[in-house]
Amino acid sequence: MLPNSPALRVRHLPLVLLLVLHAFSGSVDGKREIPVGAIFHQVPDHSYESEIAFRYAIERVNMHEKHFELVPIVRYVSPEDSFKTERKVCELAAEGVTAVFGPSSILTSGIVGSICKTLEIPHIITHWDPEPLGGIDPELQAMTINLYPEADVLSRALADLIVDYSWKSFTIIYDSDEGLMRLKDILQIHGPSDAPITVRQIDDDPDYRPLLKDIQSSGESHIILEIRPDRILELLRQAKEVKMLEEYQSYIITSLDAHTIDFEELRYSRSNITALRLMDTKSFDIKNAVHDWEQGEARMKRQFRVSPEHVHTESALYNDAVKIYATAIRELDATEEITPSRLSCGSKNLRQWPFGLRIINYMKVKTEHGITGPIIFDDFGRRAHFHLDIIELSKDEGFKKIATWDPTHGVNYTRSQGEVYSQIVESLQNKTFIVASRIGAPFLMFKEKKDGEFLEGNNRFEGYSLELIDGISKILGFQYRMELVPDGKYGSYNKVTKKWDGLVKHLLDRKADLAVCDLTITYERRTAVDFTMPFMTLGISILYAKPVQQPKDLFSFLSPLSLDVWIYMATAYLGVSVLLFVLSRMAPADWENPHPCKQDNDEVENIWDMFNALWLTMGSIMGQGCDILPKAISTRLVAGMWWFFALIMLSSYTANLAAFLTMERMDATIESAEDLAKQSKIKYGVVMGGSTMAFFQTSNFSTYQRMWASMESARPSVFTKSNDEGRDRVIKGKRMYAFLMESTSLEYITERYCDLTQIGGLLDSKGYGIAMPVNSPYRTAISGAVLKMQEEGKLYQLKTRWWKEMRGGGQCTEVPNSSQENELGIGNVGGVFVVLALGCLCAFIIGILEFLWNVRKVAVDEKVTPWDALKAELKFALNISVTSKPVHNTLSESTASGKSSLRSKSESRRGSELAGRGNNVRTAASLNNIDKIGFVFDKN
Repeated sequence: MLPNSPALRVRHLPLVLLLVLHAFSGSVDGKREIPVGAIFHQVPDHSYESEIAFRYAIERVNMHEKHFELVPIVRYVSPEDSFKTERKVCELAAEGVTAVFGPSSILTSGIVGSICKTLEIPHIITHWDPEPLGGIDPELQAMTINLYPEADVLSRALADLIVDYSWKSFTIIYDSDEGLMRLKDILQIHGPSDAPITVRQIDDDPDYRPLLKDIQSSGESHIILEIRPDRILELLRQAKEVKMLEEYQSYIITSLDAHTIDFEELRYSRSNITALRLMDTKSFDIKNAVHDWEQGEARMKRQFRVSPEHVHTESALYNDAVKIYATAIRELDATEEITPSRLSCGSKNLRQWPFGLRIINYMKVKTEHGITGPIIFDDFGRRAHFHLDIIELSKDEGFKKIATWDPTHGVNYTRSQGEVYSQIVESLQNKTFIVASRIGAPFLMFKEKKDGEFLEGNNRFEGYSLELIDGISKILGFQYRMELVPDGKYGSYNKVTKKWDGLVKHLLDRKADLAVCDLTITYERRTAVDFTMPFMTLGISILYAKPVQQPKDLFSFLSPLSLDVWIYMATAYLGVSVLLFVLSRMAPADWENPHPCKQDNDEVENIWDMFNALWLTMGSIMGQGCDILPKAISTRLVAGMWWFFALIMLSSYTANLAAFLTMERMDATIESAEDLAKQSKIKYGVVMGGSTMAFFQTSNFSTYQRMWASMESARPSVFTKSNDEGRDRVIKGKRMYAFLMESTSLEYITERYCDLTQIGGLLDSKGYGIAMPVNSPYRTAISGAVLKMQEEGKLYQLKTRWWKEMRGGGQCTEVPNSSQENELGIGNVGGVFVVLALGCLCAFIIGILEFLWNVRKVAVDEKVTPWDALKAELKFALNISVTSKPVHNTLSESTASGKSSLRSKSESRRGSELAGRGNNVRTAASLNNIDKIGFVFDKN
């Protein structure tokens, strides 16, 4: 493309004169000539390109039209020379032009539009034209058509792009008041609660570095450039010098001619540079138009070169303006012949061109499609509907189309997520990330040195964070260098100084690309930095010392009832037994006839001796009952009340035994955060300045508000500097201090300190993420790598390795089964077995004594020696084949008789006794006689 120079204008002079003469020559080849005028400025370099576009667009129209031929008449003026502009417009009107194209200056264009409105000559412009302060006057705009996008709609397009990019704050750099007016909608999308928008104006000083350094020191990374195209490249070049073209800065260039700038030297910068374009530079129409321009200039023996990717917007608009005007002439000329008229600006009898208003109205309702896309006008002649290409500077192709915009659908991306991901991954190659972190087990720890070993760089560290970032680097193919944040803090915002500290500050100062540790994703931090998807989920829980194991007690089964109750029960047992015995002796109903068959028997018996009374009450309290029951009302009442009492006591004892013995083994005093909030004996605290502290500070839940008030007012302070300090305080606190911390760190501690445990569940739910500066282009790629590691199970393996295996993990992995937690061991109920054994021993001793007593009785009755009686009784007891025994009444006097006679006598005695027993059954006496065993001892 040749520059616009006086020499070049001289070269064009013969062509211009030829065209002027041609305009007055009538017609060529039978076509009716229709002159059209154009006014161009002499300053902008691309005005030459616009003139070429205008001329060869007319030439192409003339090639296809059969009935008329457009004849261009061109004039040149200065952008600020209003007087000369007025004179040139009047010259064109005097020459009979049917339309005036241009000029591109707001100052001179208004004068042209006013004259054209007076003469009713169509005025077609192709530049940005702001809406007047008082609003649009339909009368003044009646004859003007503007192909440049309407100011408000174009401003809305920029606002939609900013919203889509999620820019919460940004800085606007502009160079003229007109530029600031073009950003009206952008300024209006800013709400009172949003981050402030900074607006900076540059002057004619070519040194932009001080301004750029001020923006850099403010931490702003989003910049909108509303400056002339000839200033854009120099400003970005100086931004590169002050390191404002890094990967965390993003620029939006509002000029629709940004694609014409040669960004070759900035293509490899890491910043995101986005611009807007009104045309599709790969379309057939623009390639065809550029071909016409080059071939036409070649025929005129002039060299002109321009690629479709670098065509100026104004040139394309002139091409489309000629096309739509020619269409209007063609359509209206079919019904009524369009004839030019020579008009005079200073004539007293002012005449207007009769066809002008018809042509303008037709163009307003006609829809066309040109190089710049669909052309649709509103009632005021403004181009209210158009399409924009959103383009982004890439390393390989220069500006590349990534999305489109239109007033109906807004931003619509044309590239796939896969393309975006591939582009980001490609940019990561051969890049070294600075990864900030802090020391804290098990995320990052200093590696234990071996004798004589020297460690440097990343080899100094080990831990979950290091292996996590190492796995991500292998997936994405980048290098990294671990660095520790100087103050060792996570990152909290100081409302007094309005500054961040810790890892967040490190990222804001651009001293690190990533921050990896147990950094919790919070809303406050999210406003300052970006986070990847969480690589670990967690919540707040309570670290507390395990309950002290109580010594075993063989008689724990007695615990459900106090000693006083046991004494009262024993007293009641004896008292009721005595009362029952006394009442039964007094009650007539409990005295019975021992021989029911003998109705005239004068003797009655009472079975309720003290032994039977004790047995009845014992059977009742043991829940077994008794074979004999009282018959009198008083005794039955006493027995009934005792049974009711025994039932209540037995039920209570059984219901509380297991629970009481289980509780005996523990002395736990808290089980949840609610328990902590309700008491004041056990103190509790958190890490100072951490996310857990922020959770309690900002919580609206009443329980947590009470806990925060308790922590804040506690003296001495319950806050700690680290989790390790909190852990040590719990250990030394002897169950008088609890520590609230994140569950992941709590789990790590309880895997190594078996006397500590987690109390209750999680108080909230959150996640750890990898932090990076806002608007980092690598967030999507790193999040994708984290997701891939999660799906492959590598995150679970890493956690298992560093929580349960490395650095002493796995020492406290034995977790009691929930079904066994309430089971009682032999140490708790062994006393029951002791009592049973003692009872059996007593019963055995009593049985021996009863046996010996019976032996003595047999010896007396049978008149034998006790030794002989003992041997005979033992012999009978050990003979398991005998199932019955006779009752002894008398003893044989003959010790010399044979066994047979003795056996006969014994059988006779047995029969006599059985007959007697059948007739004289008495309860107590019969029981005593049945127990007697009689044997006849043979002297031989």
